[in-house]
Amino acid sequence: MDSKTKKPAGVGLAEVMLLLVAAVWGGSYAVAKQATQQLPVLEFIALRFGLTFVVLLPALKPLFGAQWRQGLAVGGLLGANLLAIFVCETFGVSLTTASNAAFLISLCVALTPFVEWWLLGQRPARRMFWAAGLSALGAAMLSATSPAELSVGWGDGLMVIAAFLRAVMVCMTRRLAGHHAMPALTLTAVQSGVMALGAAVLSLIASPAGGAWHMPPATASFWWGMAYLVLLCTVFAFFAQNHAASRSSPSRVSLLMGSEPVFGALIAAYGFGERIGPWGWAGGLLIVGAAWWVTMPAREGSGRAVAGDTA
Repeated sequence: MDSKTKKPAGVGLAEVMLLLVAAVWGGSYAVAKQATQQLPVLEFIALRFGLTFVVLLPALKPLFGAQWRQGLAVGGLLGANLLAIFVCETFGVSLTTASNAAFLISLCVALTPFVEWWLLGQRPARRMFWAAGLSALGAAMLSATSPAELSVGWGDGLMVIAAFLRAVMVCMTRRLAGHHAMPALTLTAVQSGVMALGAAVLSLIASPAGGAWHMPPATASFWWGMAYLVLLCTVFAFFAQNHAASRSSPSRVSLLMGSEPVFGALIAAYGFGERIGPWGWAGGLLIVGAAWWVTMPAREGSGRAVAGDTA
């Protein structure tokens, strides 16, 4: 236990994987927004995670061991939380702009230290709170060319709820890590199955009586987008997050994931021709600075303070 507490906060494989996840997720908002214009949200979620589950079927092999009950319980709980996140997030991005969505989901960074304190009883180091505040401020600057452009609507409200649920998800993954021995990819497969089934059931409940499911579009752009969302934004991203969340503190995970809006801005600017002014780029630098700051080794004195706080 002491070795985990004293582990230095340098950049390792887990941190690099999380930055790659932030990069691919940064481009997911525009792709998801385009896809949900061609298919209803719940059917889109069911299709996305149904395909993910099929891709990951071979990873379910460890589930047939002695710990299958624990595996299903943990995967089911985390999968239900993820389904709630993606329902709020996907409906939210369909009702607001991609830049607002990227800003509001990154509020997870500011919320995680408080959720970590609440759920895990571990008070994060003081610099986590400062870095979280800087990251949230940077995301706000990134989403608008001036403060007057920020606005709140139904889509924005759903993204705030999704951000809170993301913070809960990171902490729950950390808390449950000691209650199962499943590989990260197996856990991802179980979560995907729960999400696909849950979204399908919700879609059937929400559809009018006698309503039929829509056929997915046959366009190449839709399926290229779906491949991007399934293989990179889901299979790789969930595996990386599950892998890293059990090896790093929830606050560090969320702060590194908070660089997502920066990557989203780069993809929007160079991939989709969106114009971002100096105000937005300054916000992006704040987010990158906060993510960089939290990966720097803690001073010896601060490390003792944190250990004392969590004892």
